[in-house]
Amino acid sequence: MRLVTFEDPARRSRIGAVTTDDNRIVDLHYACALYLRDVESESAFYRLADALVPPNMLALFRGGDTSLEAARKAFDYVVQQGAGVAGPNGEVISYSADEVRLKAPIVPKKFFHTAGNFREHHEEATKAGFSHPVMPWIVFFQNVDAIIGHDEPVIYPEHLTRELDYELELAVVLKRGGKHFPPEEASSHIGGYVIFNDITARDIQRREMKSGVFSFCKGIDTFCPLGPWIVTADEIPDPHNLAMELRVNGEPRQRSHSSKMSVKIPEILSHYSPMGYSAGDVVSTGTVSGVAAFSGDPKAWYLKPGDVMECEIEKIGILRNRVISWEEAYGEKPKAMATQET
Repeated sequence: MRLVTFEDPARRSRIGAVTTDDNRIVDLHYACALYLRDVESESAFYRLADALVPPNMLALFRGGDTSLEAARKAFDYVVQQGAGVAGPNGEVISYSADEVRLKAPIVPKKFFHTAGNFREHHEEATKAGFSHPVMPWIVFFQNVDAIIGHDEPVIYPEHLTRELDYELELAVVLKRGGKHFPPEEASSHIGGYVIFNDITARDIQRREMKSGVFSFCKGIDTFCPLGPWIVTADEIPDPHNLAMELRVNGEPRQRSHSSKMSVKIPEILSHYSPMGYSAGDVVSTGTVSGVAAFSGDPKAWYLKPGDVMECEIEKIGILRNRVISWEEAYGEKPKAMATQET
């Protein structure tokens, strides 16, 4: 399934799954209630649907395999019934893409961020003379409040940075919490995969890395595009066999393949597990070569207002976000901030 969080025409937040033939969005909560009434002959179908497939993606993943299987049965049933099917009390179950607004598919409790996992990214940083090496697969936490979804804008804080960059990444969504588990058990924790664009202010990053850490450069509001949907793990049997490409205004900038990870997903998940996972947590796997900072002409490649980024990963889809100015976002110029060393 391709799982989405969306706003319906009444602007209520709902969760759904996208059909493969016409990209319609099925409301999974109402679909589950209908399935329970029609197929399982349950009298308390709404109450059971609230427990099995609640209208919140994080809650769905907290239900693990039980909830994901219930969602799949409901989705398949509604698809079989056709686009005109309605919920138990006449609720709209199926929407065309232009009737709803996609949001970030999930806002996790924790977002584990992997850096330096593609050695090609380290090599391009070294060639470009970056101030610090991109060390092999280090971890830090992403700011979950910075998450935005497909077609939502990245706001350029021009009072903070002049070197706004992109980083295409594959991310894992966990369906099961856990601690201290070996790589051999990692697959039982994986619920699905999603595209992540790790927006980075490089000038801030260089200052931060003088102390050996960085987070502010990547955690500013809207710097965490995630989407367009979560593809469940059964649809991607080998996440290390996916073509990856990021384009800016249609021009390819990053082009690589998930097979080039230095450390594979099971080892990553196992290595971070002593920190403890919750169901619904997200783990990124690192970016590939081709970022603006390490190109032959960084100033020409850094993002600017009006640029449109398209992040594409095979078998998942395309995550698209436009960069807009602070003034376009808020209708005013940014207020004075504390002076930062440059």
